[in-house]
Amino acid sequence: MEGHMLFAWMLMCLLLRPSTAQNSPPEGVLNCCEGDILFLVDSSGSVSSYEHSRMLAFLSELISPFSLGEDQVRVGLLQVGTKPRLEFGFDKYSTQSGLQAALKTIKPLRGDTNTVEALKMVKEWVLRPGKAGGARENLPRVLVWLTDGVKPGDVTGPMAQLRDDGVAMLVVSTGHGNYQVLRQVVSPPVEDHLHFVDIDDMSIITKEFRDAIIEIIRAERIHVRDVSTSSATLQWRPVLSGLTGHYEILFKELRRGVGGVETSRPDVFTGGPPYQRLTQTADSSTARLTGLKPDTNYIAILRPESNEQAFNDLHVTFRTRPEVLSPAVVTVSEPGQSSVRVSWGPLQPGMVESYSVEYSALPTGKVHYVQLSRSQNSTLLRNLQPDTTYLVTVTARHASGKEKAMSVKVCTQEVTPALADLQLTTVGSDSVEVEWNGGTSHLRGYWLTWEGQQSSAPGQRSSLYLPPDSLSTRLTHLPPSARVCVSPIYRTARGEGLCCTAQFHSDALVYGYQS
Repeated sequence: MEGHMLFAWMLMCLLLRPSTAQNSPPEGVLNCCEGDILFLVDSSGSVSSYEHSRMLAFLSELISPFSLGEDQVRVGLLQVGTKPRLEFGFDKYSTQSGLQAALKTIKPLRGDTNTVEALKMVKEWVLRPGKAGGARENLPRVLVWLTDGVKPGDVTGPMAQLRDDGVAMLVVSTGHGNYQVLRQVVSPPVEDHLHFVDIDDMSIITKEFRDAIIEIIRAERIHVRDVSTSSATLQWRPVLSGLTGHYEILFKELRRGVGGVETSRPDVFTGGPPYQRLTQTADSSTARLTGLKPDTNYIAILRPESNEQAFNDLHVTFRTRPEVLSPAVVTVSEPGQSSVRVSWGPLQPGMVESYSVEYSALPTGKVHYVQLSRSQNSTLLRNLQPDTTYLVTVTARHASGKEKAMSVKVCTQEVTPALADLQLTTVGSDSVEVEWNGGTSHLRGYWLTWEGQQSSAPGQRSSLYLPPDSLSTRLTHLPPSARVCVSPIYRTARGEGLCCTAQFHSDALVYGYQS
């Protein structure tokens, strides 16, 4: 007897234990999709509290498998009443736990079924790409309308505008009226996007309706990034995550079609070189393609393989970057009067055998040569003439037999001798005669500055430019202890100058500085 009771107790425990299989999300859905889904829920006075709760329970089950986030699925909910209200927008919840908790706290609005005003909010704000808090650019947008079908208003026009704007329209009606109206507003195919169901039987359509949404927002895209001359990276959404299987990747040169026109259709790739193949695990989302030819068009095909679910092949075309041969850039630094540094890149010791640098003064100077190893990417050119333009050419001799050269003009700095002599002679109580010795023939002039060290405005400075043939000038109305400076001006720079301080008293008539 005790044995029978123990068996009955164990059987009851097994029957009453919660089924984890029923609560687990459908396999293959979690990482499948990317898009914005807005639920338009009728919560007017014609919908009872019980019906409203059943609608929210349906939504909870419908969206529970999806991964939420900025790069996946985002969900918003707008309730319809006399004054429609956005309960939460797309940027509110990025986790299922937060979203599911929010659905349990939503209360009906009551009042009239003002669906037209709600659709106006949808069009102008919630599902408008680029609007603050609105839908994302270049991603699927889905509007799911849950209604009891009672007096929805004149919704045909507003919903047609949304449909024309690229929004996918789906409807679930718990009533059985207004079929013709609802049939007009949904996106084709009608049989997948319009469902009439009793309020207590909504769970019957959950999987079928979810599959219809998945078909709209399935992220069946493959991207190419990090393209170089000989490699590229494929990136895709891991649709096999959680499933058993693998990815097969095929890639080859993009052949020419009829008449020499390039084609990207994978079904016409019957000629040319064979496909190269890679295999990646089910949890992979990237693959690196190597051994590619530079400046060449390629096609790549991603084939998810799984016995649990069928997936479409994805394909993409891309072009590798042109081959970059050194030198691709030549730069100049550290310019001096008799030297300048020349650098180049990229450094390619595996491809280059040696470098040579030749340079000559323009227009007809003697040509000089410098031979450098393949591991060097700069050299300092010495013994150059000051204030002279040179043509410098860097040539790389590649192991393939090719040579590539790049030229650049460089200029050495001019010689800017300092001022050799400066004298001040007082003339009266507030004037001085300023005299100096001239410099070289390529002078452009002189720059005089003076300021009063004891003036009422400390630091006040005056300046004067004089032509190159001037060797003296008179300054008047100077403040006591005025400091006078003279600097030579050359074509590219100002030379080092000299300064003297004016002293206005009877026993100091001539003073100055001699270098």
